[in-house]
Amino acid sequence: MRSAFVLLIGALACSFGADQPAPEQLPPKITYKPGSDSQKQEGVPAGELIGPVLFKSKVFDGTVRQYWVYVPAQYKPEHAASVLVFQDGQRAVNPKGVIRAPVVLDNLIHRKEIPVTIGIFVTPGHRGTEYPASLGTGNPNNRSVEYDSLGDAFAKLIVDEMLPEVAQKYTLTKDPNERAIAGFSSGGIAAFTVAWERPEAFRRVYSAIGSFTNLRGGHVYPDLVRKADTKPIRVYLQDGVHDNRSPMNTKRDWFLQNQLMVEVLREKDYDYKYVLGAGGHADDHGGALLPDALRWLWRDHAAVKGK
Repeated sequence: MRSAFVLLIGALACSFGADQPAPEQLPPKITYKPGSDSQKQEGVPAGELIGPVLFKSKVFDGTVRQYWVYVPAQYKPEHAASVLVFQDGQRAVNPKGVIRAPVVLDNLIHRKEIPVTIGIFVTPGHRGTEYPASLGTGNPNNRSVEYDSLGDAFAKLIVDEMLPEVAQKYTLTKDPNERAIAGFSSGGIAAFTVAWERPEAFRRVYSAIGSFTNLRGGHVYPDLVRKADTKPIRVYLQDGVHDNRSPMNTKRDWFLQNQLMVEVLREKDYDYKYVLGAGGHADDHGGALLPDALRWLWRDHAAVKGK
């Protein structure tokens, strides 16, 4: 059964196709804080976070990137694990950040709210032969080329390079319904692109403050989705009413472009959930929602239903 959920903040009316509210009608910008599911809990076994590991791509030749692998305490090599691939991995694994994906996975797997899942956290590529230690949680210089471009190049990197790389050491599921891919901002459109281009490999998407805008042509996605047959992918979208507004150039307005994505997912009968908050272009709301997003994406998984 398809489902569509829209969470509106306050009295804000965001009807599709209607005139958008004036700035003075918007609720005040909110900063969101990670909830209890994003905090270490007593009695919850911690998985192992391995990395960073250096990786040189053949798809994006001349770049170098890092990745981390999260292995849950419940993982057994004889049983194929579900998979979560996260863009901007350096931010997603940051213990002082707002996403804290490894801790979220610890808590949700322990409570059997999601299946036993191996996390793969990948940075964008950096042009050159060395990954600069000075980057920290910042953006490598090939990020926009990889994340914001349409086409199948980035999907090839994830599906044909990263998954086989990690599968050399860990038993990963080959079932696309047990594979999720996530990202924020340009990582959000990149996550959608992977599932859109390769639904035989990924069918679960979490896109937060996704850059479905005209950075490198991403604003055409609503039309692409509308004209294509509905694909078997499930999508959780998050955005904020203050997300990079650009009333003079709507193709570069993050909020409006996300609204168009939601509209076309509804029209095409996709299984999606949309959460709209009062934040801006930042990771905080998407990070706070990560536990809910993962629970929803895997809500009908046999391991979860049978807990």
